[in-house]
Amino acid sequence: MDVFGKMMLALFIPALLVLLFTRITYNRYIALALAIALIAASVYAGYTSPSIIFIIDAFSLTIGFWLASKMRK
Repeated sequence: MDVFGKMMLALFIPALLVLLFTRITYNRYIALALAIALIAASVYAGYTSPSIIFIIDAFSLTIGFWLASKMRK
């Protein structure tokens, strides 16, 4: 996959993971921890080659956490 494709996935997937895990666990902090654990596993496996992907992942996690806090209970 090219760098642009990885950047686009890094922009949306972590935020969606936080939202999904929030709906499953009903706790946004646990959801954030699970999403970070999945991203850390992908970093450990070597799927994130350019370092800009880390910054985009962190931004997306922040947006996902913010959106999860805005969700209705």
